[in-house]
Amino acid sequence: MSASESTGFDGAPYTREEFEAELEQPRRLKIVNLGVDFATDHGVVRAVDGVSLYLDPGEVLALVGESGSGKSVTARSVLGLLPETASATGTILIEGTDVVGLHGAKLRQLRGERASMVFQEPSGSLNPVYPIWWQVGEGLKAHNKKLKKKEIRERAVTALKTVGIPDPEKRIDYYPHEFSGGQKQRIMIAMALAMGADLIIADEPTTALDVTVQAEILALLRSIRDEYNTSILLITHNMGVVADLADSVAVMYEGRIIERAPAEELFYDPQRPYTKALLASVPHLGRQSASAVMDEDARKELLGGEVVVQAKAMEVTYPGRVGSPEFKAVRGVDLTIHHGEVFGLVGESGSGKTTIGRAMAGLEAVTGGSLEVLGCQMRGFKERDFRKYRKDIGFVFQDPATSFDPQRTVGDAITEPLKVHNKLMSAADRKARVEELLDAVQLPTSYASRFPHELSGGQRQRISLARALVLQPKLIIADEPTSALDVSVQAKVLKLFKELQEEFEFACLFITHDLAVVDMVAHRIGVLYQGEMIESGMGTDVLSRPQHEYTKRLIASLPVPDPRAQEVRRAEFEKYVRP
Repeated sequence: MSASESTGFDGAPYTREEFEAELEQPRRLKIVNLGVDFATDHGVVRAVDGVSLYLDPGEVLALVGESGSGKSVTARSVLGLLPETASATGTILIEGTDVVGLHGAKLRQLRGERASMVFQEPSGSLNPVYPIWWQVGEGLKAHNKKLKKKEIRERAVTALKTVGIPDPEKRIDYYPHEFSGGQKQRIMIAMALAMGADLIIADEPTTALDVTVQAEILALLRSIRDEYNTSILLITHNMGVVADLADSVAVMYEGRIIERAPAEELFYDPQRPYTKALLASVPHLGRQSASAVMDEDARKELLGGEVVVQAKAMEVTYPGRVGSPEFKAVRGVDLTIHHGEVFGLVGESGSGKTTIGRAMAGLEAVTGGSLEVLGCQMRGFKERDFRKYRKDIGFVFQDPATSFDPQRTVGDAITEPLKVHNKLMSAADRKARVEELLDAVQLPTSYASRFPHELSGGQRQRISLARALVLQPKLIIADEPTSALDVSVQAKVLKLFKELQEEFEFACLFITHDLAVVDMVAHRIGVLYQGEMIESGMGTDVLSRPQHEYTKRLIASLPVPDPRAQEVRRAEFEKYVRP
């Protein structure tokens, strides 16, 4: 692609004069006409096509778009982290040094000292067998072999202190599993800071985090930007995060930058139809509330229906290991779910949400109080007694990719429950049922012969819904079913979920940490905190008139896709975290 055909830094076509003028501008990061091709068995695939971006000192640039748009490939190109099957063309300048074509010691020297990366999933990036001081110091040692162990530990302590890890002098000797998800993400940021990098590339740094932890990580990134004049290239699909942190936004679609603008300008006056559709897909608290549209008669009818789940003072306790006390994960929880009702369960990681869902499915033992599911008392139940009830419970997992057997087709995955619970059903009837469900989740019937890896994340989640519905269950437990999806895909899956729930009228426990999502699908909401149900009620009541301080903090921590409104919300959240 020639300069005259390139996409400019604002997403508009270049003229040759503009191209040459921008190339001369000093920037901390400058990407000019980047192209990335992947060699596959079916030929060459172009993942990034003529991308141009710049990043100034102290600027946060958000790169947004759907999965497969080229965001992460662009980010990895900056540090030369592309796989061997990929080839890059164009120019990537980090403070004047061209990364494209850089290899060996020169590329390693640039990584860490001038640019570092914070990956999406810190658990997969931290080595479980080494203490934190060693991992923070690994890069320091690689760039300065004369550093002594004492100096490395001192720098590691300083880095952990900078990112707000409590008691860093002691905790540098801890291992990754001894930290929470949010703390592990802070450690990843500490590793980037320890080298003194002026450019941080953050690839979905808050996707797997609860909203309160996410707010703390965003505040940390903001303080690093302000204090050290650090530039941040932020890769994300969360437009609330963009509104909270970004100075400017670039929108990617099919490998190209189609629009770039200051954050406020892009949110309030988007120019491209795709950008408008992307923003329209973002769930807003209160905009599409499932409970707000219900009148009093509808509420009474819903809450007067058949009780599917009834918990009274329920407890789930895990026995302690040698030398450690038992842990009470769920304490004194009262919960009722009626036929046709979606009950949303929200709270931080470790609050007990998933434990309650697993107890309903017979996967965790109820150790106190009572839990009745579909008429079966779960405390002290026998597996053989519960087997006849299990066919009436469907489960939708957070990550469908890990819940499918990669060696079995989509059709096999959907029909497996039929083979277990309906052995007399003929192969022809099973095939017809699969096609019926694929049609219900709006996928072609030909997908029955595909394997899970051949589907996108959104398509796999649709298949997960189909599998959960195959036995026409009375109860579905959905555990964070949309947290890993892009906003546009998430919007489609949520719309489909609502349509299916209204059609089949199943009861549902919907577990999530996204308040805007639960507001969209749930009739009633319960808030868990440290294993206790601290607040519950109709969705509109809980979210618009919260009574408990923790619920207020949870709501204040939710970033909204509106820069001006988010500035107000951020100030509200800071009241809860300020010492």
